[in-house]
Amino acid sequence: MKFVLTTLAAALLAVSALPVRAADPGTAAIEAIGKVNGMALACEQPAIASRARNAVTTTAPKTRANGETFENATNAAYLEQGKGAPCPDASALNAALGDAEKKLQAAFPASK
Repeated sequence: MKFVLTTLAAALLAVSALPVRAADPGTAAIEAIGKVNGMALACEQPAIASRARNAVTTTAPKTRANGETFENATNAAYLEQGKGAPCPDASALNAALGDAEKKLQAAFPASK
């Protein structure tokens, strides 16, 4: 039993020591749009949140991974905004979303 626990602990340490792979451009773009979406939701900017959601659903491939990436980024940004950070104005959110949309379209040019 002790051998099994020692082996398991060594395996877990070995896995945690592996380098983390950088996100591909598509994942990074979806995360950026999710971040804007979360901030827009927390700051009561429904039009911007709707535009962000629409950008992902019409541009990125509809996969579980992409959906989870968007949802996780949205949730993280929403919760972070709830910690007392000041809300950016609508023009700043629109600019951030515009940049993220360009990255998304570059990452998924033929998806429609």
